[in-house]
Amino acid sequence: MILRKAARLFLLPFLVSLACAQTAQQHLFFRITLDPGMQPASGRLLIFLQPGTGATHVGVNEFRPSATSVAAKEISALAPGASVDVDVDDLAFPAPFSSLQPGTYQANAILDVGHTYPYLGPDAGDLESAVVSLSDWTPGSGAEPTFVLNHVTQAPAPRPLSLSPDALAAAEKATTLVDFVSPALTAFSGRETHIRGWVVLPPGYAEHPREHYPTVYWTHGFGANLDRIHPTALMIASRMAAGKMPPMIWIFLDESLPTGTHEFADSVNNGPWGHALTAEFIPWIEAKCRMDARSTGRFLEGHSSGGWATLQLQVNYPNIFGGTWSTSPDPSDFHDFTGIDLYAPHANAYHRPDGSLYPIIRDHQKVVATFEELSRQEAVLGAYGGQVASFEWVFSPRGADGRPLQMFDRQTGDVHPEVVAYWRDHYDLAHLVEANWAARGPALKGKIHLIVGTADTFYLDGAAHKFEAVLNRLHADPHFTYRDNRTHFDLYEENGDRMAMMDEIAAQMYAVARPSAHWALPAGESPILHP
Repeated sequence: MILRKAARLFLLPFLVSLACAQTAQQHLFFRITLDPGMQPASGRLLIFLQPGTGATHVGVNEFRPSATSVAAKEISALAPGASVDVDVDDLAFPAPFSSLQPGTYQANAILDVGHTYPYLGPDAGDLESAVVSLSDWTPGSGAEPTFVLNHVTQAPAPRPLSLSPDALAAAEKATTLVDFVSPALTAFSGRETHIRGWVVLPPGYAEHPREHYPTVYWTHGFGANLDRIHPTALMIASRMAAGKMPPMIWIFLDESLPTGTHEFADSVNNGPWGHALTAEFIPWIEAKCRMDARSTGRFLEGHSSGGWATLQLQVNYPNIFGGTWSTSPDPSDFHDFTGIDLYAPHANAYHRPDGSLYPIIRDHQKVVATFEELSRQEAVLGAYGGQVASFEWVFSPRGADGRPLQMFDRQTGDVHPEVVAYWRDHYDLAHLVEANWAARGPALKGKIHLIVGTADTFYLDGAAHKFEAVLNRLHADPHFTYRDNRTHFDLYEENGDRMAMMDEIAAQMYAVARPSAHWALPAGESPILHP
């Protein structure tokens, strides 16, 4: 008995080792080689795979997240001509590659050298392979799939503008890049930190040297940056030149960071962006341009994450701005965080109490993605820069490792109440308005304008209704518009003009700044918003 027991004890480590080896052998590997003509490279290696043939590029689609499998591995100093084997079961979405059904697939590899894929997608300087066809492929059988990183990705071409050459030239002449080094942000980060944007001057600015103009501070949604907002600046310049919008100065602000969007919020993780904008940048730009430097001459406008940014700036700096026109803003009341009540007992970001999944993206009445799918895919694409992580970099307290605390467990979806409590006290706009109404109410009353579609793609109309109820209870004179059956992407459109609503927003702003000017919409344009 003793000898047999000793033998079993002796054999146990060997059997465990053998079992582990067998498990390891079941994992699937893809081989990636850096072309010998390339320079040494580092970054996050992403492998994308989907059924079918004939694609020139394979990547993620947020409207069909589970349709593309993606695996990832961090790579350091890959030498030209060297190869690395990537375990495509180790860090993969929506499931390990070895669990895929046999079939014909197409795949390619991207080395995300700047860790920008979660925010920008393929971007300039990334290294990419050709698409490899895997015909009649059975995971784990046959030769190991191989890819060669031999192409340097270029920045996406800007979308074409529907402007004549003369109109485009005039718009470019009216648009100037501004670059301001913020002392407060530089002190926070320990490196020179900039606020950048595009300034659009109105027609007649040069011809009327004594005129001071109302100013609109605009910022973008998730996934945009300084280059990607340039076409919007040109379109606004063109609309003013065509007489569709009143003469105002527009500042198109870049709110992108490697961590996502900072939303011009003061944050322990991203830095004091709200302070830097209001106390440093605005006085600096008002000294350079002839702006109406009064609260009744400063306005805010933005869409999506930019909608939330401008909404919070109005709430937190009510005496500086004369009103915000925020469209489809990210959740303004965390009782409805894209449908999830973060304050509910035992709240879970993935599952409702009945076990059903919370949706996050819809096409009108059709659910196309769940919050769990978006979160799990993002965790594979990168540790920062994605939409969910971006919220945490703005809203969360900082953890012991220097990174923001996660609001929910990525595996189970369980919400962390202590993190949500911090979110509530600092960034739940409905709570902030109500808690500070005695001090801020007089300066906020009548200044909050919010426009959202009833079919908003990301369910952002739910939070808007809750925020409006709070404002109505406070007699805050809010101006909320719910555009019937409009989504996140066609909210501004009217009669084929994708920016039509911008004309009316500008006219409403101008009426606040110049109540005796009687600016009216051009003939033939009917009002879209509330009277």
